[in-house]
Amino acid sequence: MIKLSVNVNKVATLRNSRGGSVPDVIEAVRVCVAAGAPGITVHPRADARHITPGDVRAIASELRANHTHVEFNIEGDPRPDLLALVHEVRPDQCTLVPVVPGEVTSQAGWSRVNTPSDLPQIIRRLQEAGVRVSLFVEADPEPIAWAALLGADRVELYTEPFARAFARGPEEGRPSFDRFAEAARAAHGRALAVNAGHDLDLGNLRLFRTLPHLAEVSIGHALISRALFEGLSTVVREYLAMIDSAAS
Repeated sequence: MIKLSVNVNKVATLRNSRGGSVPDVIEAVRVCVAAGAPGITVHPRADARHITPGDVRAIASELRANHTHVEFNIEGDPRPDLLALVHEVRPDQCTLVPVVPGEVTSQAGWSRVNTPSDLPQIIRRLQEAGVRVSLFVEADPEPIAWAALLGADRVELYTEPFARAFARGPEEGRPSFDRFAEAARAAHGRALAVNAGHDLDLGNLRLFRTLPHLAEVSIGHALISRALFEGLSTVVREYLAMIDSAAS
């Protein structure tokens, strides 16, 4: 069964554009959970332009007190304040993502070239704290092998290249999917579970949900954008139905 982890960053982006507490991120989490979402994701950035450390603590408290069946995933670059926050709240999963200064959103995965020298120690300390570690990687054999060597539990495949290819039509979308399928098999062969995220939506999930060994998809921008018109609870259920039909 593929799990959906709803990224609520964009709810915080809207709140922060005006200041105050509206829309309420915790209310968004509750709506997602009530609609059946088995996971919640946040990506607190150093500039706190959307999710803040206070949000992370509040979400962790909400899930711990009322929704222990829901997985909490914190994404981010392995900077000291982010790692301290992860160790403080102890989410179910920490997805480590390389960050390029000034980027609007994630644009690359880990490789031998951009990996900090202390990343193996960071991974081990998180695991010792009971936190599952996923590394954000391109759908290529080399970074997947690298993630296994570093000791990660999972990889999250960076799916923007697939989403762009899919948008251009079947003649590009299908070969891109096949490349991701090979990457997923390579990860599985190295005992890495497979997550995926970035620009997945109801359209391209129709194909991507069939990816072999897919454990979890993290979706935020497309889901929250559609929710502006259709309602958050409705859209979470739409995504769950799309994902669940992969097992049918």
